[in-house]
Amino acid sequence: MSTNPVRLPIKRLDPTIELPSYAYAGDAGLDLRSSEDVTLEPFERRLISTGLAIAIPEGYAGFVQPRSGMALKHGLSMANTPGLIDSHYRGELKVIAINLDPREPISIKRGDRIAQLVIQQVPVVSLVEVEELDETDRGTGGFGSSGV
Repeated sequence: MSTNPVRLPIKRLDPTIELPSYAYAGDAGLDLRSSEDVTLEPFERRLISTGLAIAIPEGYAGFVQPRSGMALKHGLSMANTPGLIDSHYRGELKVIAINLDPREPISIKRGDRIAQLVIQQVPVVSLVEVEELDETDRGTGGFGSSGV
């Protein structure tokens, strides 16, 4: 199934940084790169610049998520995963990175892929306050109610 791509204006705040790209056809996330050299000590978190700003269209949002390879191999994650970018935000994209490895620092070099950006359509909802909610099979069960 082919869909029309969403037009995403992007501005390089750092003219030498590589634009985000998909690693493979059909990928959901565009790889974001660091625009600075950073070393994260075990359990340290830091705001890392990407050198980019984007204009997400109305009705969409950006979700910045960890890259699975970096998470598995080095313990690199994000303190606020996923990071949410609203459609009206026009500032620099930054990643709140955290080193979850208890022993080894993570060295991030300028140009390293540190996170991925997923653009998704998000509806505007209209809250309707009610006295009772409809009944379902699940009901109020949560937090492991379906078994482990």
